[in-house]
Amino acid sequence: MNARLRLARGLASFLLAAAAIAIGAAPAYADLAKIRQSGSLKVALYKGLPPFSDNVGGQFTGIDVALANALSKQMGLSAALLPFDADDDGMSGDLRNMVWKGHYLGYGPADVMLHVPVDPNFVRQNGQVLIFAPYLREGYVLVYDSERVHKVSSFEDLAGQATGAEQGTGGASALLSSANGALRDKVKIYPEASEALRALFSGQIAAAMVTRAQYESALQAQNQHATRFVATELQSPLVPAHGWAVGMAVKADQRELAQALENALNALRASGELQRIFAQYGVSMIAP
Repeated sequence: MNARLRLARGLASFLLAAAAIAIGAAPAYADLAKIRQSGSLKVALYKGLPPFSDNVGGQFTGIDVALANALSKQMGLSAALLPFDADDDGMSGDLRNMVWKGHYLGYGPADVMLHVPVDPNFVRQNGQVLIFAPYLREGYVLVYDSERVHKVSSFEDLAGQATGAEQGTGGASALLSSANGALRDKVKIYPEASEALRALFSGQIAAAMVTRAQYESALQAQNQHATRFVATELQSPLVPAHGWAVGMAVKADQRELAQALENALNALRASGELQRIFAQYGVSMIAP
């Protein structure tokens, strides 16, 4: 199951202190001590989630990969990456497999998992983990070819134009249902967002509904220009109006580990390293 299908719900900021109070468990010091003794931080990352984590030419790369290495280094550790496929049961299954229990096949759990939605409702539904330290706000954008469409301020402006999106995403649902379904016959569904963007850049379609990170990283990778391929935010009940925050998760009783990770993230942010990581992949670091 593609990891991006798990990340299309509206998400909001969440404080570490509030989560710790809600969990109400005594702090566990032994595990952080064991991590430091081992010299290695085990970090769970989604497979196939570009530009955050992906296998490119046999090398695992992306924003979250660089962040995992930077966090580990900041804590005086090396990073041991645990790439995984999204669970069919949804992100709660991912947290079970990679954070608090481990996969039944013996893979995991990790010490920390990246790219977790930081949302109060989701937190309440997953009491076995502590979700904290948002490092990005992600959201959907409508990217259009300004040489074919003069201006897009609503979905209705795309009438008669071929559009595209990745299968199973909120972006695809928004295109298929907007303008009272008037766009449906012209919507093309692609297995990956990158394919929809390639179709846009090559002139096969006039617009694509993708995440901002997917759009920005594709612009850089394919040497395209934002002056021609313009991104705009359109309102739809099927996509979060203000995007969603992305953070990390550890086992519920690992508050000291969570604090150490949050301190490391704050240090990366203060030094400008976090900004440089995002810039390396052409992605704006929008504050959560």
